[in-house]
Amino acid sequence: MSVVAQVAAAVAALIHLVVWVCEAFLIGRVHRSMFGQPAQDVPAIRLWAFGVGFYNLFLACGVIAGLIAVHSGQELVGRTLIFYVSWFMVGGSVVLAVADQLAMSRPRNQAWGGVAAEGIPPLVVLSFA
Repeated sequence: MSVVAQVAAAVAALIHLVVWVCEAFLIGRVHRSMFGQPAQDVPAIRLWAFGVGFYNLFLACGVIAGLIAVHSGQELVGRTLIFYVSWFMVGGSVVLAVADQLAMSRPRNQAWGGVAAEGIPPLVVLSFA
């Protein structure tokens, strides 16, 4: 696996770890900046954000486990994990982009930063692996 792909995989894992913390534990502080939601909506989205945050943790763990496997001599196992999770991340970014375009209750194009952050590093992984 190329160095570029491994660095992109590590970046993708780091992004998903940060998002996990923000969604699962800091939603009351980041609701406006990350989700564009007013403070009064936080109680309604808290449980959803907590669950989605843990999806991000599990994705990061999959990539980290893949990187550990690659560097432990288990190249096939590591590449398989990293490829699968990278496709999962890219798919998630596409779903986020579509959902953002379908959302009528907030300004358009608000999630594009999240789409780029979630989708570009794993796309680099898939392109350079």
